[in-house]
Amino acid sequence: MFWVFGIYDLFYFFRGPVAALMSEKSAPFLIGGGLILTFAIAYLLGSVNFALLISRAFFHDDVRTHGSGNAGTTNVLRTYGKKAAALTFLGDGLKGVLAIAAGSLIFAGVPGFLQTAAYLGMFGAVLGHIFPLFAHFRGGKGFATLAFSILALNPVIFVIIAAVFFTLVFSTRYVSLGSVVVALIYPVILSAFEFTLKLGLMENHMDMKELLMPNGMAVLLTIATGAMVVWAHRGNLKRISNRTERKLELGKKKPEQSEENT
Repeated sequence: MFWVFGIYDLFYFFRGPVAALMSEKSAPFLIGGGLILTFAIAYLLGSVNFALLISRAFFHDDVRTHGSGNAGTTNVLRTYGKKAAALTFLGDGLKGVLAIAAGSLIFAGVPGFLQTAAYLGMFGAVLGHIFPLFAHFRGGKGFATLAFSILALNPVIFVIIAAVFFTLVFSTRYVSLGSVVVALIYPVILSAFEFTLKLGLMENHMDMKELLMPNGMAVLLTIATGAMVVWAHRGNLKRISNRTERKLELGKKKPEQSEENT
């Protein structure tokens, strides 16, 4: 358990369906089924693309037919304005929080899998956002969902990562670069926090093997999630390399083209 309070910590003292039905014989089936259910719920939540919902509900349009063709916050901002973009960003972010809460609820009272389920919720939601089932697998780039998930899972780490993100964005004016760096460093910072926690517990005679393998599934899921976000930004990275990526216009009206990062 992290010394950084996360949303799943709220479920440690409750009994979810897996814990309530758990027995020695049924444990493998319940745990496996619970993880599959967690992933399915998270993926379906992630597949609810708010850029498409808002463009269709309020503008009778498909945001993917405009600008870059990306179903994300920045394209909504360019096409429909700030209010629509704010709703898109909030919706795409909160579905990550809901996915984490769903996994935590399913495994409430099962300490060995509660954290894994929470991170699986994050992974499924970001996967669904990038490859949405309800939009022919053409979604956004996952940054809003990832950012809100980090906030829900690790608020202190979120503060550190937000500082890195805004420093990069304001110094380089590449929003996509900040998004990619966040996706890359989150697993590293998470591992460092976990290792520091376990190191502090060595006085309780913790086994060195356990110390060196802290919450491995959580770290692996953050690596996989970060890799997806980086992959989704591969076009941005190529344009940055070619020096053709559009930079953030600070204090100016929205340009004709801008980066797509969510």
